Amino acid sequence: MAQLILSPPIAFILFLGLLTLIYLFLRKHSVKGPDHPDKYLPYSGGQKLPPVEVRLSYTTYFRLGLLFGVTHVAVLVLATFPMGIGNAGLGLVYLLGFSISALVLAQRKPD
Repeated sequence: MAQLILSPPIAFILFLGLLTLIYLFLRKHSVKGPDHPDKYLPYSGGQKLPPVEVRLSYTTYFRLGLLFGVTHVAVLVLATFPMGIGNAGLGLVYLLGFSISALVLAQRKPD
């Protein structure tokens, strides 16, 4: 019986049930207060932000996301690159290629 309770799926279901009971108990007994007027505004660190006049297009978001994706892959490849004298030149070539692609992706396109 103890082996069955300690199996990961059964333990997960038991803890999920326990956390659900705790959540429902605390929800019932917690203090209810009035909603703050700024509750549904986007998070801005507690500051009232002025309206933004510049709107980014999907193309800008795509290029920025691609830049972060390329950066993460480049860091992973360089982190797992084998150390050695002969591989230093190949690593520099890879880093140069990444730098060029990062510069191309980071450039602002004229509207």
